[in-house]
Amino acid sequence: MARVDVIRVKGGARLAGDVHVGGAKNSALKLMAVALLAEGRSVVRNVPRITDIAIMAEVLRRLGCDVTLDGTEAAIEVPAEPGSEADYDLVRRLRASICVLGPLLARRGYVRVALPGGDMIGSRGLDMHVSGLARMGADISGEHGFVIASAPAGLRGSKIWLDFPSVGATENLLMAAVLAKGTTEIDNAAREPEIVDICEMLTAMGARIDGAGTSTLEIEGVDTLNPVRHDTVGDRIVGGTWAFGAAMTRGDVTVHGVRPQYLDIALDKLVAAGAVVEPGDDLFRVRMENRPRAVDIVTLPYPGFATDLLPMAIGLGAVANGSSLITENIFDGRFMFVNEMARLGADIRTDGHHAVVRGRERLSGAPVRATDIRAGAGLVIAGLCADGVTEVGEVHHIDRGYPDFVADLAKLGVEVERADVPEPTFDF
Repeated sequence: MARVDVIRVKGGARLAGDVHVGGAKNSALKLMAVALLAEGRSVVRNVPRITDIAIMAEVLRRLGCDVTLDGTEAAIEVPAEPGSEADYDLVRRLRASICVLGPLLARRGYVRVALPGGDMIGSRGLDMHVSGLARMGADISGEHGFVIASAPAGLRGSKIWLDFPSVGATENLLMAAVLAKGTTEIDNAAREPEIVDICEMLTAMGARIDGAGTSTLEIEGVDTLNPVRHDTVGDRIVGGTWAFGAAMTRGDVTVHGVRPQYLDIALDKLVAAGAVVEPGDDLFRVRMENRPRAVDIVTLPYPGFATDLLPMAIGLGAVANGSSLITENIFDGRFMFVNEMARLGADIRTDGHHAVVRGRERLSGAPVRATDIRAGAGLVIAGLCADGVTEVGEVHHIDRGYPDFVADLAKLGVEVERADVPEPTFDF
């Protein structure tokens, strides 16, 4: 009989202590793709030890790179002519691998990349990637589940307007533009700290970029780039998870390795809920003495409240005093996990992209399953506020975004275990 991993937590825990957060998943994966733009050995440091990093390493190996993962370092030796095709069997497991499209097109003039998979949290099309690259002179088509792009005469600078500040589109167009002929201007660009991190690595490699962290990026193309060593920015989503966990469990947690300014709105919401937040230099402390007050939250592109923290926002609302209105504006499938949260006794009603959450003093432990990375972490944290034991299944999702999750919970005072259990089978 097949066996699957689960995480079990005993309710009633109060998170207390110090937790150290590593590099941002959503940055490290793209920085590994950035390395494709320069022949030679680049090293990306402060890389989280998660399964997505291993998958991206294999994507790069199949493109002809020599990749070594050693602790929190990824060393990437890029050949003079990297491969130009990313196969479906890996791309379907990691949506972020679509970010090889821009750098490979810039380096090779031709690329064939399978349409991506990843978390099932709603439609995330590639229209803005494709239209932006087309404005830079690429000929793009699709067939048999692949995106095929060619620019035999090279890419040329262009003015590009994004209909929405898409992180993925901004990243792909940015990485393509640094080797294009002339100047590219990307308007309504994403402003996330992870975008700034990519710009800093590219600039160290010799790229010419103005406007990092603003909605307008101006990139003057260069002929070649050089390999570098670069440190990944801290993971604000993991840091935010622990911050909400502290507030939900009436705990006291100091989060190290994340700049508090990258979580301004999320931390402000916790203050409104009754928490005391003390920012520091690359750290912050969150403590909560009483039951949280209900707060309304709306997800928006950065610097707004991050959609990846929505499961934690709903968890906070589920144990708060009063009713919260949570509005999701980024992914149309982000509420898929709500039925699992309801199994823990949460009172949640959804209507379109809104959720009304009526808080309860305590939740009730139950078996639930993770539907995506952040939902999985959110369910575990909610289980800490429940009577009895909560068992979260399909925790391979959590592994994709949270290194040492169980160990960190234990350090913060949680009775927790990871176990493998038989997967039910049925005879027909």
